This record gives sequence, C-alpha cells and structure tokens, in this order.
Amino acid sequence: MLSTVLDSVLAVLLVCKAATSQYSINQCSWKGSGLTHNAHSRDIEQVYLRCSEGSLEWLYPTGALRVNLRTNTATASYKDLTVCIKPFKDSKGANIYLEKVGNLKLLVSEEDHIPNKVYCFSVDQGALFIQATPQMDISRKITGFQYELFKDRTAANLHNSPASCRPCNDTELLIAACTSDLVVRGSIRLVSHDLQQEESTIDIFADKIYRQKSKTFQPIGKSGKWLGHIKTLLHCGVKEGEGDFLFIGSMHFGEVHLGCAPRYKDFKRIYKDARDKGENPCELSTD
Repeated sequence: MLSTVLDSVLAVLLVCKAATSQYSINQCSWKGSGLTHNAHSRDIEQVYLRCSEGSLEWLYPTGALRVNLRTNTATASYKDLTVCIKPFKDSKGANIYLEKVGNLKLLVSEEDHIPNKVYCFSVDQGALFIQATPQMDISRKITGFQYELFKDRTAANLHNSPASCRPCNDTELLIAACTSDLVVRGSIRLVSHDLQQEESTIDIFADKIYRQKSKTFQPIGKSGKWLGHIKTLLHCGVKEGEGDFLFIGSMHFGEVHLGCAPRYKDFKRIYKDARDKGENPCELSTD
C-alpha cells in the first residue's frame, strides 16, 4: 500500500503545477493553509526558506509541500550542510519525507513521531516533502516544525552521540567559554530525568551571567542570583552535586543544551595558565 501511495505521489511530482502563494511567507518561516488546495488538491506547493533557523506551520493540510532549505550566508560546500527539524508537539495531518530525484524516504510519521524528538539529515539526502494524510476532518489538523541548519553534524551529535557527554579538554573549554550561547557560573539546584525523552534537566542557581543568547536565566528578586535550566542527554548521567561550576551551553530550538561544565576552580586555573602564556582566546572576569 505504501508503494502505491509513493507511486501516486511521484506521478503528481511529474505533472503538478506550483500552487498559489500562501498567506504568510518570508525567508525564515512559512505559514500557510491547505484550504487553498481544495479546488486543486493534487497541487504541490513549493516553499523556499533561506535562513539558518526558522519554522513551518501548515494549517488544514491537504495536498503536499516541497520545502527547499538554504542558508542566507555563503558556505564552503552546500552538501556539507546538516538540517535538523523538531516537529511541534501536536503536529498532525501529514507525513514528512526526504525527496531526492523522485524517490521518497519516510522521515517523520504522523502517527509515530515522538514529541520533542529532533530529526537530522544532510541536505544532499534530499528536500523535505510533506504529504497530507487522508482525513475525514481537517479542521483541527496542523503540521509544523522548527528547523535549524548547520555546517557540520554538530546538532546531530548533540542529540544522538554519546561523545557529547565527554569532558572538554582545556583548549575546547577556553574556546567554548568565549563563543557559546550560554556561559554562567553557579551551582546545581536540582536534576530531573525524563526517561521517555531520554534527557535530563539541570536547574541552576547562577551567581554570574557571562553570556546568554536569550533570557534563559531570570533574576530572583533582588538577591543578585539568577535561576534557569539546561538540558542534557539522559545517558550522560548528570547528578546533583555541591560546589560551583561553569555551565557552558548552546541554544537549539529555544532550549539550552549543556556543553562543558567544569568545576569553577578548575576553569579559573586553566584560564589563568592560558592568560599567563598569552593564549587565552578572550578576556573573562574570574574574580
């Protein structure tokens, strides 16, 4: 039955015309309605996104979308780009495929997708092809996801590779402290684990915010402290512990994911040694 559906879709690919533009489109995000397909439900809408991150939201999905992703900056090799998508929690109404030279490979099933799971693939594996599934009632169906593009497999490793749990070496630590989306000094308040999502959440009391890309950490009254949390992989085995740490993380899909987390006293020593040698990549206050 699946092969019959795929053959039908591929036939449509050969004869379809581009559908009319949807009601909301820009270079980073797209939002549209499948209701425009009612008069010609076999049309395939071509969607072009030209940012390193954004979202797609398809209300009342009917017909199909072909999503063409590119970055808005020059890259050494387009084929080296990695795409990661994170479907909305209640995404329904369509299956998501990778389409290349008329061949379809199922990436996200409407019925079986796991909430909060991130799906990564190389752009040379194909474009995203979103096909609406037959529905008796489309009135409450919305298919959507966030996406991010990377020049390497960083995001895929973040979510799928045990290597992301290893401690940073001194050089990696110094560079991460100077370039990461989040750098804070603080202590662990609580660690909670989500077995289904295979991730842990670290609640942190921060004494100093060196950098944060978004308002992940919020001030606690007039105490001078900040409260926030960072995600990490469950198999990293993070536990509650006393003492101060330097928490370093990167932002993905609106959440901060843990990178390096040395004890603060160890970071101070490493930073001082590098500064004495003139090898520190940036200036940080360690008083």
